[in-house]
Amino acid sequence: MNQATLTMEEVQDYRKDGYAIYKKQLFSPQKFSELKQIFEEQLAEKGNKLSDELDTPHFRDERLLDFLMSDEVLDLVEPIIGPNIGLWSSHFICKDPYTGRATPWHEDSAYWQGRLNRFDKIVTVWLAIDRSWKENGCMRVIPGTHDNGFSDYEDVDGKANTFSTQIKGVDESKAVYFELEPGECSLHDSRIIHGAQPNTSPYRRCGYTMRYFSTEAKVIPENNPGFRIWLARGKDVAGNPFVNV
Repeated sequence: MNQATLTMEEVQDYRKDGYAIYKKQLFSPQKFSELKQIFEEQLAEKGNKLSDELDTPHFRDERLLDFLMSDEVLDLVEPIIGPNIGLWSSHFICKDPYTGRATPWHEDSAYWQGRLNRFDKIVTVWLAIDRSWKENGCMRVIPGTHDNGFSDYEDVDGKANTFSTQIKGVDESKAVYFELEPGECSLHDSRIIHGAQPNTSPYRRCGYTMRYFSTEAKVIPENNPGFRIWLARGKDVAGNPFVNV
């Protein structure tokens, strides 16, 4: 299996547009099968949580660190944010058939404000566990909107959506839909405007988000109580409170 990597042209397009789509298998079939099994276990044990609320599963199951700290993922991330990489977070995001909630237009950075001192080198790898297609509510972005990260928001129905706010005045005609087969992935800047429509289809849509930051950024401990971060590759530049491994 070829090692995952981005071409120079793909990196340049990412810097311009704020995203990239990697239409190749990120992991070997065996490794992907192991990850999917972990997800199914987490889903079975979620209790009263909704399927889209399985945040930071690696806090509960450190087997996921084998994937989050893997060369397959970090070799995709390094050309974008550099050689010094911190693991920021991960999240199983699952939209159940017919009832999966919409994800309003948002920037990840807006929900992390005050938790880090900069947002220009944070990337999310969105790995498709299931087929992720327009019909079952795949992720969509507004290209080139990653120059700010703190737009104006308005309230929306918190029961029908994964968030209770959304960005005002988004031109949806400019949206690009990330259609992925299982095992393929996308990458996006933390500041880009993105979201997803509800899943009204009979097909489940699950993805695993793996989020990384350049260690040039400082994670502010007092604004991250109980939160854990790992040094994934390279060295710590800003003096961050990494988990010792």
